[in-house]
Amino acid sequence: MINRRKTREIYVGNVKIGGDAPIVVQSMTDTKTHNIEETLNQINRLANAGCEIIRVAAPTEADALALPEIVKNSPIPVIADIHFSPRIAFLALESGIHGIRLNPGNINDKAKIKEILQECKNKNIAVRLGVNSGSLEERLLEKYGYPSGEALAESALYWSEFFESVGFTNFKVSIKGSDVLQNIEANKIFAEKTDVPLHIGITEAGGKEKGSIKSAVGLGILFYLGIGDTVRVSLTADPEEEVKTAYQILQSLGIRRRGVEIISCPTCGRIEVNLPKVVEQVEEKLKDVKSPLKVAIMGCVVNAIGEAREADIGLACGNKSAILFKNGQPLKRVSEDEMVDELLKEVQNMENIDKK
Repeated sequence: MINRRKTREIYVGNVKIGGDAPIVVQSMTDTKTHNIEETLNQINRLANAGCEIIRVAAPTEADALALPEIVKNSPIPVIADIHFSPRIAFLALESGIHGIRLNPGNINDKAKIKEILQECKNKNIAVRLGVNSGSLEERLLEKYGYPSGEALAESALYWSEFFESVGFTNFKVSIKGSDVLQNIEANKIFAEKTDVPLHIGITEAGGKEKGSIKSAVGLGILFYLGIGDTVRVSLTADPEEEVKTAYQILQSLGIRRRGVEIISCPTCGRIEVNLPKVVEQVEEKLKDVKSPLKVAIMGCVVNAIGEAREADIGLACGNKSAILFKNGQPLKRVSEDEMVDELLKEVQNMENIDKK
């Protein structure tokens, strides 16, 4: 069992982060925020996929001016991503926004940062304090020579202490870099020295396939260590893939369950059906199922039901047929041609029961 690090709790809108709250899944839109219709359409798709907090870019005044309409119509809390410009930050704070992402490393004006924090406090707006390997302060680059884990952690601790020194505690911290080991080290150092909630992610992880693997390694280790209160999987891909991958990582560690988890055996000489094709068909058909179900698709009957005993439903495939089983007990034998359809019917029945 994984023991989560004990942190203070904050709220982004109505979503609790830290304390005893579940790890919250986030993503970021890739639309131009000033295109309100496109942005809201994407937010709705992401919310349907399981995204619980959404961040939108606000690099221009036009983006900031679009925020009131977006916040008003978003089904989930919205965070405005602020870089460089205090003026844009203040515009965003007038929009009803639920949170802002602030990177002190690229504003670097303590007086302005203090003003922004005071306004956030007045309006009960949460802040994500972002420390990034690409915008580390010069003094730390000179001290460490490069954005090491120690340098990133020191920056995060420095700015956390500054936030608290001006009376602001409604914030979480994200410490991100694209190097997995550096990222783990930075978050470990920070986590040992403070109770501030942590948003974790491997930034600039890459495309869907390689980025998912890189993220799974880094985030999986951090989660196993009990570190992380909210997460974004950063992929060069459709943001919906980020949300799906985040849940897959959480599900593989037994932390959260959402949607279908496929259990399927590796290919070997005993297999008598086109197992990769069957798995692909089932994954495609069940991709929109939200109930937390384990579905097993086993290539032969040697160890099928035994190895997949914990599955909710499954197929033990054989020569031209399969045994459909549920909770480790055989239901019936079905032909190869009908086995996918029969499995899908049973999953649909289970999902309908789950919804009652």
